[in-house]
Amino acid sequence: MAAFDYVALDGKGKQTKGVLEGDSQRQVRQQLRDRGLVPLSVEPAAKGRSSKNNGPNFGFAIGPSINARDLALLTRQMATLVQAGLPIGEVLTAVAQQSEKARIRSMMMAVRSKVLEGYALADSLAEFPRAFPALYRATVSAGEHSGHLDLVLNRLADYTEYSKETKQKIQGAMVYPAFLVLFSIAIVSLLMIKVVPNVVEVFSGTGQALPGITVALIATSDFFVKWWWLMLLSAFAIVMLARMLLQRPAIELRWHRYILGMPIFGKLSRNINTSRFASTLSILTSSGVPLVDAMRIAGEVMSNRWLQTRVREATQKVSEGASLKNALQNAGYFPPMMLHMIASGESSGELDTMLSRVATSQEQDLQAFIGIVVSILPPILLVVMAGLVLVIVLAILLPIIQMNNLIA
Repeated sequence: MAAFDYVALDGKGKQTKGVLEGDSQRQVRQQLRDRGLVPLSVEPAAKGRSSKNNGPNFGFAIGPSINARDLALLTRQMATLVQAGLPIGEVLTAVAQQSEKARIRSMMMAVRSKVLEGYALADSLAEFPRAFPALYRATVSAGEHSGHLDLVLNRLADYTEYSKETKQKIQGAMVYPAFLVLFSIAIVSLLMIKVVPNVVEVFSGTGQALPGITVALIATSDFFVKWWWLMLLSAFAIVMLARMLLQRPAIELRWHRYILGMPIFGKLSRNINTSRFASTLSILTSSGVPLVDAMRIAGEVMSNRWLQTRVREATQKVSEGASLKNALQNAGYFPPMMLHMIASGESSGELDTMLSRVATSQEQDLQAFIGIVVSILPPILLVVMAGLVLVIVLAILLPIIQMNNLIA
């Protein structure tokens, strides 16, 4: 049976929406009539993956999504119901009925339909990749295979809530730098398009030689005025071309390796990915997943493709008998503190406990680094903005000073 979204009228002429299961649209329409409703439309419940195949997406994800708060809530609800011993089909039905949002109800009923067809929960969630990202699906799959789905879902809810809070903090901290960037662009654009051309008219009739900085500013201003539309079009074309090129695995792999070597962004990428790896590995190993399987899944949820390849190599070495610490050390990019803590856990036989501490330590380091980066951005942007305005002002004032000297 499949899930269908419907819109119908009740006996009072009021429009109602919902989700019903049936073998066909015709059967669902008959169900609505049996309930005394007049069906207006019956459509298959939203599909996430299939929508991506309707045409080129130019690197943009397509399909329904769920915000972090709703995802954490429904994950917590599923964990509670699974822990209570309900079958997964009933769990998904209850979660769908509990939600007040039609989009989520439709999505969860579509997932339930896939589960009833015999698919695993993780595979059913993969129909909606934007709503349930790779980390989420991989962790659910690990819970299904280990038999600890309730514990994994609880940990996943904690992780989702933590990620939401972290994202909100970063977004809040980036408001002021973003305002400075937009304000700087607006000021410089206004000066180049409105102020500089008016000043040029004053200087053009004097016949005097203009300073080099003023000549360069006038040329730049003319370019802005005549070709601003071409600049916007070029920027858009470059972004779209970059997205399409990065869809090629070989180019994406080289780009991700290059990112890791960049001064600030490289360290940020390393911290984010090693923190995510440590958190996922901790969740999986403490849920009873074998270390090699846990490493394979944790590697898949890293966003940097080059680090993924290094972790795959490390996973192969662990499967051949190498220690986790040595395998990750040979992979590179993992911080020494993390490696020493893992080595301590392996020698003491408490690797699960130590991995949990490693995850906490990595998350704290990530928060501290993000705080430092965010704190130094505003002063840097202020200096850059002041420098640009200073150059423009000097280019305008120098000819005026020369004219005054000639008159004197």
